[in-house]
Amino acid sequence: MLSENLIQINERIASAASRSSRKIDEILLLAVSKAFPAEVLREAVEAGLDTFGENKVQEAIAKIPELPSHLKWHLIGPLQKNKIRKALPCFDLIHSVDSLTTAQQIDRIAAEEGLHPRVLLQINIAADAAKHGFTKTAIHEQFETLLELKRLQIEGVMTIPAFDSDPEKTRPSFANLREVRNELVEEFDCPLPEISMGMSHDFDVAIEEGATIVRVGSALFGKRKSTIR
Repeated sequence: MLSENLIQINERIASAASRSSRKIDEILLLAVSKAFPAEVLREAVEAGLDTFGENKVQEAIAKIPELPSHLKWHLIGPLQKNKIRKALPCFDLIHSVDSLTTAQQIDRIAAEEGLHPRVLLQINIAADAAKHGFTKTAIHEQFETLLELKRLQIEGVMTIPAFDSDPEKTRPSFANLREVRNELVEEFDCPLPEISMGMSHDFDVAIEEGATIVRVGSALFGKRKSTIR
């Protein structure tokens, strides 16, 4: 079933890329593996996947040693202050740097550990009080300070728009994130190649609006269980 799901997802990615005149290899399928046990991920690896997204640091730390060492791991959930030191050696990319304070804490610990973490800045496009992230105003005001953090490798931006069953309703949020990225690139003359946006139900639209990383869980693995067994 997982292999069949992956075929369908890759077909959707190819179609969306074609519609937006993009190359498939510009888009990373990030398999959101939170709450799925290692044996399920082994099946995904056998199907050809090698990059997985986890929400919780402790859950990822438990899984990673059980799986092949060549796999890449992304943190897509909030990064708590007390988990930074444990998280930095484990993840190839952290999607959820949601404030200047968090960025500064990561930078300080990275310096102590001799690391240069790759990160994305989480943007709260709609300024939704229920969501984490920089507002559009804050990211422009604070970006120069973020660039002064010597250990952080800021590679792009991420957003989680409000859920809507109609993917077209999320298109404006995706377009807005791309515009924010483009504004930062132009204003601060720095490359920000990655745009992480789009999930199982709306990643097609996200790709059309410029996503370079799509975060797909349920469409790949099926319905998520509440606990790992």
